Amino acid sequence: MKPIIDAQELFFLYQAKEEIILIDATNNLTAKEDYKKEHLVGALFVDMNIDLSCIGESAVNGGRHPLPSPLNFTKTLQALGITPESHVIIYDKVNGANAAARFWWMLVAIGHSKVQVLNGGLQAAIQAGFPIDDNKVVPTKVPLYPVIEWQLPLAMISEVERNVQEEDYLVIDVRETQRYGGKSEPIDIIAGHIPGAINIPFTLNLDAQGLFLNDEVLRSKYEIIFKSYAVDRIVVHCGSGVTACHTLLAITAAGLPTPKLYVGSWSEWSRNNKSIAIGE
Repeated sequence: MKPIIDAQELFFLYQAKEEIILIDATNNLTAKEDYKKEHLVGALFVDMNIDLSCIGESAVNGGRHPLPSPLNFTKTLQALGITPESHVIIYDKVNGANAAARFWWMLVAIGHSKVQVLNGGLQAAIQAGFPIDDNKVVPTKVPLYPVIEWQLPLAMISEVERNVQEEDYLVIDVRETQRYGGKSEPIDIIAGHIPGAINIPFTLNLDAQGLFLNDEVLRSKYEIIFKSYAVDRIVVHCGSGVTACHTLLAITAAGLPTPKLYVGSWSEWSRNNKSIAIGE
């Protein structure tokens, strides 16, 4: 199953009454209230800060959006009615660039095979004719999802610090160029980037209409970037381990092996007295 689904294909599944679990993973200050006012018919809401993260009092350890334990994540899946057999389709309002991609990564990381992100997000679905409403959606009662551990590769801050300057180790920062270069930092406490990391903004995964580039273009793009790096020596990060998943999604859609996710990302690095680089 391809990890990205187009709006027309989603609408076809809806018209054919296929069994899917549709998830609104929009993440902003008004996301939950916006969802209550309108969402794609049948969609459930997942909260980035509550359901897809384990946020503590400080971002020093793990950054602003550290992963929950696999056990706690299984409880979220149970509450959403998701089983290992479920076909899950996730959308948000920013082209899958935020929590939709994060939820996709987390499901794949526990071995879930039938999960896709909606290309173009909510707006694309509406344009394709998918109906919206404000009805409350009640998930099906299911048993606890059987999970033992995260199965996709993760990088810790110690690994990144130890290896980032090595020639055979590639760290990709997917934040906007302004943030990478240290010209602005709207969220974290210090501007700049990890010394040795390269900048490939996640927006470069998209075309002018905000849709993912086709698989062949993405594959060619990342094959050039990866060159001869071994996949276990490639790390992707962002501000807090959320938007990085957009690039991991694009890489996976291109048919390439999935690199490591540094969940702590810049929010953790910048709070631990690590070396900081400025400029492009």
